Amino acid sequence: MSTATTPQDDRSLQLEVQTRVHASLDDTFAALLEELGPANLGYADAPMPMVLEAWPGGRWYRDLGNQDGHWWGTVQAIRRPTLLEICGPMMMSFGVASNIQYRLTADGHDTLLTFRHSALGLFPAGYRDALTQGWSAISRRIQARFPSP
Repeated sequence: MSTATTPQDDRSLQLEVQTRVHASLDDTFAALLEELGPANLGYADAPMPMVLEAWPGGRWYRDLGNQDGHWWGTVQAIRRPTLLEICGPMMMSFGVASNIQYRLTADGHDTLLTFRHSALGLFPAGYRDALTQGWSAISRRIQARFPSP
């Protein structure tokens, strides 16, 4: 797994995480939808189930019940099993515009999962580091579902 951040200035974010998963494209994509949806974990691995409507224009949000919650984004593009792209504020409750992309590429019997997060906004000090850790954890959980043969 590799992680790279290349902030252009203190108002932008570029993050990339690549993870090799020992599973087919279809199985990896299904695990991705599960990890971003009902199996999602938050800070300190606390359960934080999300709803991901996996179609163009579908919402990605945290449903707290009683019509309360937090909208993270909208599915901008989906091409099963090779692409999921979402735009929106993500988990950030400050002025920001984000785009995340998950691209899946077959590599023999494995899948290369490439995650990219691009954002522009008013980031509080230290926020980039927390984002890197959170996104990397999702990729590690997907990878852990399919141990090495």
